[in-house]
Amino acid sequence: MQSLNLAGASVLLTGASSGIGAALAPTLVARGARVGLVARRAGRLHEVVERCQAIGGEAHAFAVDLGDLDAVDRLAAHAWETLGGIDCLVNNAAIPKRVRATDLNADLVDETMRVNFASPVRLTLALLPRFVERGSGLFVNVSSTGGRMPIANEAAYCASKYAVAGWSEALRIDLEGTGVGVKLVLPGPIATEIWDQPGNEAALFDVDKVPAEDCALEIAEAIEHNGFEYYTPAAFPGGMDAKQMIVDKTANCDAFVAGMAAFAATLR
Repeated sequence: MQSLNLAGASVLLTGASSGIGAALAPTLVARGARVGLVARRAGRLHEVVERCQAIGGEAHAFAVDLGDLDAVDRLAAHAWETLGGIDCLVNNAAIPKRVRATDLNADLVDETMRVNFASPVRLTLALLPRFVERGSGLFVNVSSTGGRMPIANEAAYCASKYAVAGWSEALRIDLEGTGVGVKLVLPGPIATEIWDQPGNEAALFDVDKVPAEDCALEIAEAIEHNGFEYYTPAAFPGGMDAKQMIVDKTANCDAFVAGMAAFAATLR
Protein backbone atom coordinates (compact mmCIF):
# COMPACT_ATOMS: atom_id res chain seq x y z
CA MET A 1 0.00 0.00 0.00
CA GLN A 2 1.98 2.98 -1.25
CA SER A 3 -0.98 5.24 -1.95
CA LEU A 4 -4.23 6.10 -0.20
CA ASN A 5 -7.46 7.57 -1.52
CA LEU A 6 -8.19 10.32 0.97
CA ALA A 7 -11.95 10.27 0.34
CA GLY A 8 -13.39 8.55 3.38
CA ALA A 9 -9.98 7.92 4.94
CA SER A 10 -9.08 8.58 8.56
CA VAL A 11 -5.83 10.53 9.04
CA LEU A 12 -3.96 11.29 12.26
CA LEU A 13 -1.78 14.39 11.77
CA THR A 14 0.77 15.71 14.27
CA GLY A 15 2.09 19.24 14.44
CA ALA A 16 -1.31 20.49 13.32
CA SER A 17 -1.56 23.81 15.14
CA SER A 18 0.68 25.83 12.81
CA GLY A 19 2.81 25.77 9.69
CA ILE A 20 2.63 22.79 7.36
CA GLY A 21 0.27 20.89 9.65
CA ALA A 22 -2.24 23.73 9.96
CA ALA A 23 -2.26 24.04 6.17
CA LEU A 24 -2.43 20.29 5.58
CA ALA A 25 -5.42 19.63 7.85
CA PRO A 26 -8.03 21.52 5.74
CA THR A 27 -6.35 20.23 2.57
CA LEU A 28 -6.99 16.66 3.71
CA VAL A 29 -10.54 17.47 4.75
CA ALA A 30 -11.25 19.09 1.38
CA ARG A 31 -10.31 15.76 -0.22
CA GLY A 32 -12.80 13.89 1.92
CA ALA A 33 -10.68 12.70 4.85
CA ARG A 34 -11.69 12.85 8.48
CA VAL A 35 -8.81 14.02 10.61
CA GLY A 36 -7.41 13.74 14.10
CA LEU A 37 -5.21 16.74 14.78
CA VAL A 38 -2.41 16.65 17.33
CA ALA A 39 -0.45 19.55 18.82
CA ARG A 40 0.65 20.93 22.16
CA ARG A 41 -1.15 24.30 21.95
CA ALA A 42 -4.83 23.56 22.52
CA GLY A 43 -6.11 27.01 21.56
CA ARG A 44 -4.30 27.11 18.23
CA LEU A 45 -5.29 23.50 17.58
CA HIS A 46 -8.98 24.20 18.05
CA GLU A 47 -8.75 27.08 15.58
CA VAL A 48 -7.55 24.60 12.94
CA VAL A 49 -10.34 22.19 13.89
CA GLU A 50 -12.85 24.98 13.37
CA ARG A 51 -11.42 25.75 9.93
CA CYS A 52 -11.80 22.11 8.97
CA GLN A 53 -15.36 21.99 10.26
CA ALA A 54 -16.23 25.22 8.45
CA ILE A 55 -15.66 23.45 5.12
CA GLY A 56 -17.86 20.56 6.17
CA GLY A 57 -15.18 18.18 7.44
CA GLU A 58 -14.91 15.95 10.49
CA ALA A 59 -12.00 16.95 12.71
CA HIS A 60 -10.98 16.03 16.25
CA ALA A 61 -8.39 17.73 18.46
CA PHE A 62 -5.85 15.90 20.61
CA ALA A 63 -3.88 18.38 22.71
CA VAL A 64 -0.72 16.38 23.51
CA ASP A 65 2.88 17.36 24.20
CA LEU A 66 4.75 14.98 21.91
CA GLY A 67 7.87 15.45 23.99
CA ASP A 68 6.11 13.29 26.61
CA LEU A 69 6.67 9.84 25.14
CA ASP A 70 4.30 8.11 27.55
CA ALA A 71 1.56 10.50 26.41
CA VAL A 72 2.34 9.51 22.81
CA ASP A 73 1.53 5.88 23.60
CA ARG A 74 -1.80 6.89 25.15
CA LEU A 75 -2.56 9.14 22.18
CA ALA A 76 -2.42 6.25 19.72
CA ALA A 77 -5.13 4.26 21.53
CA HIS A 78 -7.32 7.31 22.16
CA ALA A 79 -7.13 8.51 18.56
CA TRP A 80 -7.88 5.05 17.17
CA GLU A 81 -11.00 4.81 19.30
CA THR A 82 -12.15 8.37 18.58
CA LEU A 83 -11.66 8.12 14.82
CA GLY A 84 -12.96 4.59 14.52
CA GLY A 85 -9.60 3.39 13.25
CA ILE A 86 -6.74 5.14 11.47
CA ASP A 87 -5.78 4.69 7.81
CA CYS A 88 -2.84 7.10 7.69
CA LEU A 89 -0.45 8.62 10.21
CA VAL A 90 1.32 11.82 9.16
CA ASN A 91 4.29 12.43 11.47
CA ASN A 92 4.75 16.14 10.85
CA ALA A 93 5.48 17.66 14.28
CA ALA A 94 8.98 19.02 14.83
CA ILE A 95 10.90 21.70 16.66
CA PRO A 96 13.82 23.75 15.31
CA LYS A 97 17.21 23.79 16.98
CA ARG A 98 19.36 26.47 15.37
CA VAL A 99 22.19 26.35 17.88
CA ARG A 100 25.85 26.10 16.89
CA ALA A 101 27.40 22.79 17.95
CA THR A 102 29.81 24.57 20.32
CA ASP A 103 26.80 25.99 22.20
CA LEU A 104 24.75 22.76 22.35
CA ASN A 105 24.36 20.66 25.47
CA ALA A 106 22.99 17.17 26.05
CA ASP A 107 19.57 18.44 27.15
CA LEU A 108 19.05 20.43 23.94
CA VAL A 109 20.04 17.45 21.80
CA ASP A 110 17.84 15.08 23.81
CA GLU A 111 14.85 17.41 23.47
CA THR A 112 15.31 17.68 19.73
CA MET A 113 15.69 13.93 19.21
CA ARG A 114 12.75 13.19 21.51
CA VAL A 115 10.27 15.45 19.70
CA ASN A 116 11.54 15.08 16.13
CA PHE A 117 12.52 11.41 16.09
CA ALA A 118 11.56 9.35 19.16
CA SER A 119 8.01 10.69 19.22
CA PRO A 120 7.09 9.71 15.63
CA VAL A 121 8.80 6.36 16.12
CA ARG A 122 6.79 5.67 19.28
CA LEU A 123 3.55 6.68 17.57
CA THR A 124 4.39 4.51 14.58
CA LEU A 125 5.19 1.49 16.75
CA ALA A 126 1.94 1.96 18.67
CA LEU A 127 -0.09 1.79 15.44
CA LEU A 128 2.04 -0.68 13.51
CA PRO A 129 0.58 -3.94 14.94
CA ARG A 130 -2.95 -2.77 14.10
CA PHE A 131 -1.92 -1.82 10.55
CA VAL A 132 -0.11 -5.12 9.97
CA GLU A 133 -2.96 -7.20 11.40
CA ARG A 134 -5.42 -5.38 9.15
CA GLY A 135 -3.09 -5.57 6.15
CA SER A 136 -3.34 -1.87 5.30
CA GLY A 137 -2.23 1.54 6.50
CA LEU A 138 0.14 4.32 5.51
CA PHE A 139 2.88 6.10 7.45
CA VAL A 140 3.93 9.51 6.10
CA ASN A 141 7.06 10.88 7.75
CA VAL A 142 7.91 14.53 7.24
CA SER A 143 11.69 14.95 7.45
CA SER A 144 13.49 17.87 5.78
CA THR A 145 16.10 18.58 3.18
CA GLY A 146 18.09 19.06 6.38
CA GLY A 147 17.66 15.31 6.76
CA ARG A 148 19.73 14.77 3.62
CA MET A 149 22.29 17.59 3.83
CA PRO A 150 23.97 19.43 6.73
CA ILE A 151 22.97 22.98 7.68
CA ALA A 152 25.22 25.33 9.62
CA ASN A 153 24.21 25.84 13.27
CA GLU A 154 21.67 22.98 13.05
CA ALA A 155 23.60 19.86 14.06
CA ALA A 156 20.91 18.62 16.48
CA TYR A 157 18.06 19.37 14.08
CA CYS A 158 19.83 17.71 11.16
CA ALA A 159 20.62 14.67 13.29
CA SER A 160 16.94 14.25 14.14
CA LYS A 161 15.83 14.65 10.53
CA TYR A 162 18.54 12.33 9.18
CA ALA A 163 17.23 9.81 11.70
CA VAL A 164 13.68 10.21 10.38
CA ALA A 165 14.90 9.62 6.83
CA GLY A 166 16.89 6.51 7.75
CA TRP A 167 14.05 5.12 9.85
CA SER A 168 11.61 5.66 6.99
CA GLU A 169 13.80 3.91 4.43
CA ALA A 170 14.38 0.85 6.60
CA LEU A 171 10.73 0.75 7.68
CA ARG A 172 9.66 0.76 4.03
CA ILE A 173 11.91 -2.23 3.37
CA ASP A 174 10.76 -4.18 6.43
CA LEU A 175 7.07 -3.68 5.63
CA GLU A 176 7.27 -4.96 2.05
CA GLY A 177 4.46 -7.44 1.50
CA THR A 178 2.47 -6.47 4.60
CA GLY A 179 0.09 -4.09 2.85
CA VAL A 180 1.42 -1.24 5.00
CA GLY A 181 3.09 1.65 3.19
CA VAL A 182 5.65 4.30 4.07
CA LYS A 183 6.38 7.67 2.51
CA LEU A 184 9.17 10.13 3.20
CA VAL A 185 8.56 13.85 2.63
CA LEU A 186 11.53 16.23 2.51
CA PRO A 187 10.40 19.87 2.68
CA GLY A 188 12.77 22.64 1.73
CA PRO A 189 12.40 26.30 2.78
CA ILE A 190 8.73 26.59 3.80
CA ALA A 191 7.24 29.79 5.27
CA THR A 192 6.36 28.64 8.82
CA GLU A 193 7.03 29.64 12.42
CA ILE A 194 10.03 27.31 12.56
CA TRP A 195 12.19 30.19 11.32
CA ASP A 196 11.37 32.44 14.30
CA GLN A 197 11.33 30.52 17.58
CA PRO A 198 12.69 31.53 21.01
CA GLY A 199 15.97 29.90 21.95
CA ASN A 200 17.10 29.62 18.34
CA GLU A 201 19.74 31.63 16.53
CA ALA A 202 18.68 33.49 13.42
CA ALA A 203 19.37 31.68 10.17
CA LEU A 204 22.80 32.68 8.84
CA PHE A 205 21.25 33.90 5.60
CA ASP A 206 17.74 34.51 4.34
CA VAL A 207 16.19 32.46 1.56
CA ASP A 208 12.98 32.77 -0.37
CA LYS A 209 10.34 30.50 1.10
CA VAL A 210 7.40 28.54 -0.29
CA PRO A 211 3.95 29.00 1.29
CA ALA A 212 2.91 26.24 3.69
CA GLU A 213 -0.26 25.79 1.65
CA ASP A 214 1.79 24.78 -1.40
CA CYS A 215 3.71 22.24 0.65
CA ALA A 216 0.45 20.89 2.11
CA LEU A 217 -1.00 20.38 -1.36
CA GLU A 218 2.08 18.44 -2.45
CA ILE A 219 1.91 16.21 0.64
CA ALA A 220 -1.75 15.44 -0.08
CA GLU A 221 -0.79 14.60 -3.67
CA ALA A 222 1.99 12.34 -2.41
CA ILE A 223 -0.44 10.45 -0.16
CA GLU A 224 -2.73 9.72 -3.09
CA HIS A 225 0.02 8.60 -5.48
CA ASN A 226 2.54 5.78 -5.52
CA GLY A 227 6.11 6.49 -4.57
CA PHE A 228 8.31 6.70 -1.50
CA GLU A 229 10.45 9.85 -1.54
CA TYR A 230 9.03 13.32 -2.18
CA TYR A 231 10.87 16.65 -2.23
CA THR A 232 8.67 19.69 -1.68
CA PRO A 233 9.16 21.99 -3.41
CA ALA A 234 10.80 19.95 -6.16
CA ALA A 235 12.72 23.08 -7.11
CA PHE A 236 13.80 25.68 -4.56
CA PRO A 237 12.84 29.31 -5.22
CA GLY A 238 15.29 30.40 -7.89
CA GLY A 239 15.10 27.08 -9.72
CA MET A 240 17.58 24.83 -7.88
CA ASP A 241 16.47 21.19 -8.16
CA ALA A 242 16.09 19.89 -4.59
CA LYS A 243 16.83 16.23 -5.24
CA GLN A 244 19.72 16.97 -7.59
CA MET A 245 21.30 19.09 -4.88
CA ILE A 246 21.27 16.07 -2.56
CA VAL A 247 22.61 13.80 -5.31
CA ASP A 248 25.47 16.23 -5.93
CA LYS A 249 26.24 16.43 -2.21
CA THR A 250 26.43 12.65 -1.97
CA ALA A 251 28.61 12.35 -5.07
CA ASN A 252 31.32 14.49 -3.46
CA CYS A 253 30.55 14.84 0.23
CA ASP A 254 34.07 16.06 1.10
CA ALA A 255 33.84 19.02 -1.26
CA PHE A 256 30.27 19.83 -0.26
CA VAL A 257 30.93 19.89 3.48
CA ALA A 258 34.16 21.85 3.06
CA GLY A 259 32.42 24.39 0.84
CA MET A 260 29.48 24.81 3.20
CA ALA A 261 31.83 25.22 6.17
CA ALA A 262 33.84 27.90 4.40
CA PHE A 263 30.68 29.72 3.33
CA ALA A 264 29.19 29.61 6.83
CA ALA A 265 32.42 30.96 8.30
CA THR A 266 32.09 34.10 6.17
CA LEU A 267 28.64 34.80 7.62
CA ARG A 268 29.37 34.48 11.34
